[in-house]
Parts: sequence; structure tokens; C-alpha cells
Amino acid sequence: MRVAKPAAGERSARAVAHQALRRIDEGAYANLVLPSLLARSTLAERDRGFVTELVYGTTRMRRACDFLVDRFLFRAVDDDVRAALRLGAYQLVFLATPAHAAVGETVELIRGPARGLVNAVLHRVAEAGPPPEWPDEPTRLSYPDWIVERLALDLGPSDATAALEQMNEPAPVTERADGYIQDAASQEVARLVGARPGERVADLCAAPGGKATLMAQARPFVVAAGDTNPARAGLVAANSRRVDRVEVTAYVGDGRRSPLRPETFDRVLVDAPCTGLGVLRRRPDARWRVLPEAVGQLAQLQRELLRGAVELVRPGGVLAYSVCTLTDAETTEIDEWLAGEHPDWSAEPAPDPPWVPVGRGARLLPQTSGTDGMFLLRLRRPGPGGSS
Repeated sequence: MRVAKPAAGERSARAVAHQALRRIDEGAYANLVLPSLLARSTLAERDRGFVTELVYGTTRMRRACDFLVDRFLFRAVDDDVRAALRLGAYQLVFLATPAHAAVGETVELIRGPARGLVNAVLHRVAEAGPPPEWPDEPTRLSYPDWIVERLALDLGPSDATAALEQMNEPAPVTERADGYIQDAASQEVARLVGARPGERVADLCAAPGGKATLMAQARPFVVAAGDTNPARAGLVAANSRRVDRVEVTAYVGDGRRSPLRPETFDRVLVDAPCTGLGVLRRRPDARWRVLPEAVGQLAQLQRELLRGAVELVRPGGVLAYSVCTLTDAETTEIDEWLAGEHPDWSAEPAPDPPWVPVGRGARLLPQTSGTDGMFLLRLRRPGPGGSS
């Protein structure tokens, strides 16, 4: 991991980071609570970057940080102390911050008798340094056991470890030519849908609108972009207005029972809700939120969305299915299910490397090009008379 270089005001930066970590522990989403706290702070831009590094990094490496401090902790501590210990351990071991800064400034966050405990434990962590051995791979990688085990089974141990290590690195900011911030993998998915001038395109799970606005740049006749939540559909509309010279028709609707007219769309994208195990680098708290049973629950929802989507595709049109996750249940097994449901639909050619063909679709692993992890499947409905 890269080393953050805090500037003046770092004590206040650590206080903001500590507050954010406490809020995340209470259930707040990191990508929502952190901007809110930074907006209310008076920190300089460099210190804001330091806060982001501390919050996202400590949240990602939470399990590893707990192991680092628990070696020297012999009683239960309250949530404030636990957050401070994690914050200090992250600085010492993963950022290589000098002990006088990491320990001294972190101890200042705690009031009362617990200050002595935090001081003692963090000094022991500093003296010990990185452990010569981690107790197991999930602790070293700092993920729940089930995620490590599931991806090792589905991707193979080597690819799974490389993906999980890559997702412990900070995600770069990728800005499109039109100013919209969107990961390169998501941009690639939108382009691979293949929208063309004059076509009718539907994006059934469109919020916040990144893929819809990018597809609209191809000048199709219409891009109908839907979401079940009115506020999120409104976000699609707002984002389309922010992007110059594109037009997206946002609507409120459930893709499982779409209000759109059947068999009238040249291309239909189902960018489905998923476990998000390919985007854990930019959603640091998601690894601690998502539960094992979510895989099966979301795979069922994905099948229901695809049942609705196939009704919208005109003869000869294309159905595109994408998810930002890496489990077989939400990727290759969905492909197998679709093959059974619609054996006469043909697969479009797999995209070029770094995409890797899997089944009839393709997978993009985080470590291959420093992007989010993605799966994409493109199927063409038979045309009139049964031709593809």
C-alpha cells in the first residue's frame, strides 16, 4: 500500500477519521458518511486526502488491524477505543507512519483512563512491526472467511488471492472525457453493449446513470433508463442533464415487470444488483456487510430481471447482462440458466483481453488491468424466421 504523507492539521484529520470509523461501525455507509463529515470540516485539501486514506484503508484492513492489536489486548474495550486502536494499527503497519505521530496523535482521540491502554497497545504494535506470520489467509487479506473461501472455489486460489489483494489497494479516480467519474470497467461494459445511432436501448437497472449516459453518446434513438426507486430514477435524470449533448429518458419501473413495450428494443442491458465482490476496493465497508446468503438471494433476483428483460428484446436484438461481482452463482451459472431457458439465443463474441472468456460470457479480474471486477454476457435473439 502507498504511504500517505499528512500535512499540517493531521490531528484534526485523525479526529475526523475516527468519527467516520465510529459511524461506519454503527451502520453508516463509508461513501456517504465520509463526504458529509469532510464537508463540515475546515481541513485543507491534502488533509482531506489523508482522512480518506485513513478511513477507507482502516475499514478495508479492519480484520488485520484487529489481529495486530488483539495480540496485546487482554480485556474487552468499547467501540471508541476499538476504532482508535484500528486507526493506529493501520498507520503503523500499513502506512509505515512514524510511531511518534501515529501513536501520539491517535492517543489524543481518547479521553479518560483508556488513553493509557491505547498508548500501551499501540506502542507494542509499533515495536512488534508486521507479524512474521498471519494466523490465516482471511486475516492477512482482511476479508470474512466466506468471501475468501467462495472466490478461491470459484476463481481458483491463485486468481482469488490476486483479486483480493488488488481490492485492498485504493481505487484510482477515472474520469470520462465528458467529466463523469466512472470506473474503466463500467465504461467498457457500456461500450460493449454496442449501442448504435437510431437504435432503441433499454437500461433496466440504470441508477445512477453512468452506463446509460455513456451509451447515449452513440446517438441511439432512445435510451430508456429505469429504476424501481423514484429518487434513484431522479438521480439518473439529474446525471444525464450534467453530461453535455446526451439524452436519456429516465423512468420509474421494476425490470421484472417492465412498463416498457415488449419486443421493441434493439439492445437491453441488465446491469443487475449483485453482491459487489468485484468492487470491494471502492466500497471498503461492503466486505463486512454482505452475507453469504446474499449470493443465492441476488442470483434469484438476477434471473427474475432477465426473465423480464428478454420480453423487451426485438427479434434479432441483443440482451446484455453484467454484474460487478465474481461468484459463479451470479455469473457462469446465470449463463447456464439462460442457455436452458433460451437455447436458440446465440452468444456474441467474447471481448478482447484483458477480458477472459468464461462460459459464453467474459470476466474481467481486478488484477488484470487495475479496474473493478466484472462479468459480461451478450446474447442475440433469433431474428425473423429464426435467424440470428
